[in-house]
Amino acid sequence: MFERQMKIPSAEEIKQMCPLSEELKKIKEERDALVSDVISGKSNQILVIVGPCSAHDPKQVLDYTERLGKLNDEVKEKIVLVPRIYTNKPRTKGVGYKGMFSQPDPDKEENILKGILTIRELHNKNLEVSGLSAADEMLYPENYAYVDDLLSYVAVGARSSENQLHRLVSSGIEVPVGIKNPMGGSIPVTLNSVFAAQSAQVFKYGNYQVKTNGNPLAHIILRGLVDSYGNDIPNFHYETVMQVCEGYRKAGLQNPAVVIDANHSNSGKKFRQQIRIVEEVLQNRLYDKDFKSIVKGFMIESFIEEGNQATDCVYGKSITDPCLGWEDTRRLILDVAEKA
Repeated sequence: MFERQMKIPSAEEIKQMCPLSEELKKIKEERDALVSDVISGKSNQILVIVGPCSAHDPKQVLDYTERLGKLNDEVKEKIVLVPRIYTNKPRTKGVGYKGMFSQPDPDKEENILKGILTIRELHNKNLEVSGLSAADEMLYPENYAYVDDLLSYVAVGARSSENQLHRLVSSGIEVPVGIKNPMGGSIPVTLNSVFAAQSAQVFKYGNYQVKTNGNPLAHIILRGLVDSYGNDIPNFHYETVMQVCEGYRKAGLQNPAVVIDANHSNSGKKFRQQIRIVEEVLQNRLYDKDFKSIVKGFMIESFIEEGNQATDCVYGKSITDPCLGWEDTRRLILDVAEKA
């Protein structure tokens, strides 16, 4: 039985309640072009999507992204920095904290309308304080319409990448969409997801039958895999990436691109291993021009304080997966810029 608790306004109504100013729209459009040019190969810059596993508190997230904005001034010639502001991200088991969209106050009950407005206000404020438009995960495809004017990058998670609706909605998104390999790690399945996202589609979305032209900027994120025994197996190494490169070629897909997720099963969620993983990938970019041409950047989990915690007791510390701390993150990003 479904008990109706509140009526949620449409995306158009929500955008009227919390609009994006013309000044911020311009910043966002400029940022869209920077990110898109990296994925399409028009730019040789490296994309770095970096931030907490889950955005659980606006004040702490904005403190973090303001720091990123200042760091961007030092690295913007070599790196396109994109704050990772994952507002739908729940705890992995789906019990307890459900993400800012559903639970804007982590210690209180769900309030989805407040969550949507909190997210829009957060993204607005992030653009003001950092000048950097953000990435978010499309956990629930029907919710994307509430934030489609705010994001410069969209990620589809490993548990969602085989879902047909995620693939279809990705085909209508006008910014780059990174699709993670599924938990089992199948590259052919991931390439099929990219193929669907790059293709024109007709489907039901909201209350309409919609048609899309396909998203040529859809691409693969390699996040590692989990075997049948629950062991984490990395897939960021040279051999796997070159197999993906060959898969792109055989499939005839547009804008071949790979983003390396340095955490999750690539690191076994050992957050400090992200540093080593990024360094290895940078070395491979120097070694092989084909590897360099397809590996467009990194996804890094990072917050103000390193590690994680069960409840929001320590300021700037993740309440979901463990993250790098700010000082390590700053050094790593500066290193990426030096070696790009």
